[in-house]
Amino acid sequence: MTLTLAIIALTCVVSFLAFGRPALVQQLILWPPAIARRGEYWRLLSYGLIHADPGHLFFNMVTLYFFGRAMEPLFVGRLGPAGYLAFYLGALLVSILPTYLRNRNNPDYHSLGASGAVSAVLFAFILLQPWTLIFVFFIPVPAIVYAVLYIGYSIYMDRARKDNINHSAHLWGAGYGVLFLLLMEPRVIGVFLERLANPDFLR
Repeated sequence: MTLTLAIIALTCVVSFLAFGRPALVQQLILWPPAIARRGEYWRLLSYGLIHADPGHLFFNMVTLYFFGRAMEPLFVGRLGPAGYLAFYLGALLVSILPTYLRNRNNPDYHSLGASGAVSAVLFAFILLQPWTLIFVFFIPVPAIVYAVLYIGYSIYMDRARKDNINHSAHLWGAGYGVLFLLLMEPRVIGVFLERLANPDFLR
């Protein structure tokens, strides 16, 4: 079993257990006061193992399955299995830290889901394959176009705060994925610019 599949399996098992166990959700969810006042730092990672509902879980895990499978060989080849796992766990942590710091004294705030880490994997892939077609609601969209729209939408919604989705985590996760890949292999930026200038989906 690949690490991507192992992460998906663990996340699915814990999420499905949590769907019927509110007490488990309360133990794992990101609740900033529990971290700031009680030192329950595991919540900065465990929030990524639980989801709001099966649809939320399905969307994240399907995305992770397709793009994680594509990126895992690169990370494992350069950093080993522990490096790829560290990349994913780091994405969970980095993507949620701004949210935690902004709400560390807010007893009404909660966050859950692996979206930030999934965004990191997705945007690392887009950096390597900017013109690959991504199917959004069955509509093929070039990956780089999707990335621009996704970032713009996430910035707007984060500022508007009109829903209960943590758009900040999506943005920080995406940035982390790009930065991590560039630090791991700086030559990627040259590959990205070359491929960006030559849209191969038109051929």
